[in-house]
Amino acid sequence: MDEFLSYLQYELARSPHTVEAYARDLRQFIEFCTGRDTSRFDPSLTDTRIIRQWIATLAESGDAPASLRRKTQSLRAYFKFLCRRGELTSNPADDVILAKLPKPLPDFVADKDLLRLIESETPDSDSTDFTTSRDHIILHLLYATGMRRSELLALTDRHIDLSLRQIKIMGKGRKERIIPIADALISDLGRWQTIRDAHLPDLPEPRPIVATRNGHMSASNLELIIKRLLKNENAGRKSPHTLRHSFATSMLNGGADLNSVRAILGHSSLSTTQIYTHLQFSDLRQIYSAAHPRGKRGKEDDPKKSSDSEL
Repeated sequence: MDEFLSYLQYELARSPHTVEAYARDLRQFIEFCTGRDTSRFDPSLTDTRIIRQWIATLAESGDAPASLRRKTQSLRAYFKFLCRRGELTSNPADDVILAKLPKPLPDFVADKDLLRLIESETPDSDSTDFTTSRDHIILHLLYATGMRRSELLALTDRHIDLSLRQIKIMGKGRKERIIPIADALISDLGRWQTIRDAHLPDLPEPRPIVATRNGHMSASNLELIIKRLLKNENAGRKSPHTLRHSFATSMLNGGADLNSVRAILGHSSLSTTQIYTHLQFSDLRQIYSAAHPRGKRGKEDDPKKSSDSEL
């Protein structure tokens, strides 16, 4: 298993989080098969039946569909690795059906609310307040670029070229992409770098954009900052990913084509980006319900008009 985890990390360039999750899944499966004597585990004796039994047991204990799906994928990847090495002739996890995931619409904050928030969090031009300036650049960067939490935390000065007006991002699977940035963000970045350098002159090179005295900020601290900044906004989940969803929704509502949004977000598949078209349809449904005489609800003179079937 150690060789498999090294293969994930160094050859497939999976993130540490993914490697840790796969390791945890495999250990859990091996314990299910052998009890506590994991040394007795023999991959060649594993069949589809016992994998299905394990997944069913997890489902009965309350594991979420996303968790069940990932655990099945962990086993598929592990046994595929053994097949590539010639230790197995077939993959017993291939015939296990992946758990079906619900498709909730992602949370997002409306353009006008985010623009208002960014404006209210903008420090005065002569301000040198470190915390206010840091929180502002975090909010502005996430909403203006749509980058992931991990991408923002890994961002350093060498990834930003203010003269070319672009940011170079290393995304999932070490895939690099370049995002254009607008004048307002360029100005804010330059101001923030000056304030950061004055407060943290001993930062190692390359200097992280979102910096603390110890270097790069932790993911948990970033989550807390975003939760505080969005506390009064109308979004169910208040996280860095909410701002990524907000970016994508703003782009599509503003007329950007789906493939361009996919490229900026760093999605490998267009189908991943297509969920944001459902957001647009949801907006249309609300507009229709509010504006069209056959779509309005709650009319006392004709309660049948409130039926969803008429939409």
